Amino acid sequence: MKAIRFILFFFASLTVLPAQQIHSVPPTEAFFETSDHVKIRYKVSGKGEACLYIPGGPGQGYSSFELLGGNNLEKNLKMIYMDQRGSGKSEASENYHLDKMIQDIEELRVHLKLDKIFLLAHSFGGIIAVNYAKRYPQYTKGLILANVTLHFLNDESVKEQIEYGNKLLGSPDRPIPEDSLQAELSKISSSLRKKRIGYKFLTDDIETIRKMDQIDSLHPRIIDFGMAVISKPKEFPEYYENYTLLTQNIQVPVLVITGKKDQAVGTNHYKAFRFPRQKVSSIDGGHLLYYERNTEFLNTVWKFVHEHK
Repeated sequence: MKAIRFILFFFASLTVLPAQQIHSVPPTEAFFETSDHVKIRYKVSGKGEACLYIPGGPGQGYSSFELLGGNNLEKNLKMIYMDQRGSGKSEASENYHLDKMIQDIEELRVHLKLDKIFLLAHSFGGIIAVNYAKRYPQYTKGLILANVTLHFLNDESVKEQIEYGNKLLGSPDRPIPEDSLQAELSKISSSLRKKRIGYKFLTDDIETIRKMDQIDSLHPRIIDFGMAVISKPKEFPEYYENYTLLTQNIQVPVLVITGKKDQAVGTNHYKAFRFPRQKVSSIDGGHLLYYERNTEFLNTVWKFVHEHK
């Protein structure tokens, strides 16, 4: 379980901040039932342009983002938080395919009677956000892609992670065959966990991880979606496709927020994005910018939304 947990959190939304509860209107927390009868937990809070948050993971619930820094966005945005099926406090399902995850977002939009929405995705959530924008551009006001991967566990990012891991371990770099990259990263990750420094892929500050653990202990959640994607890659090949190739066909405004020290998805991965209406904000931090650089993160998001509302 700890190994799976590490993989899930490697790309997850792990932010922590003693959050200010800024609610212009009383928050609404509820469940809605999808067309295939799965109960999805969601919450609406704040006032302004509608912005739906898509967690990373795969399979991270929304609580850590909302409670630990993300809800500061509510000062100027109507934030919509959603636990994906098989995640957080939503129900498990027999169908975790990408098409169904996209449809859940669309059904929630219809349920909430929203004309258009911004999508804010973190890490693995970028894959879902970009594919939603491809299918439903008429309902997508803009994409905000924070530390996202659009090619899950791609070779170039894994090579960078291996190099960084070896640096942390004081081990020399050596050529690794392409078909052995994942095995090598798993080996390095195991060594880093034994030395209790595996968290450095995400953040330099161990207190962030401790606070994240505290939040998780207070908000138990299921991880069925994440387990399915990680443990059954042949059953869910769509999550491992290279969606950077899709970016040139996405015509909505896009804000790419990248961390100069983000070793979880790689510091160069965003350079493969080719959105026609793309703006890049490079922030001096790691994978958890909305915690580590909360003020800069908030202002960057608010400015983008203001420009495209």
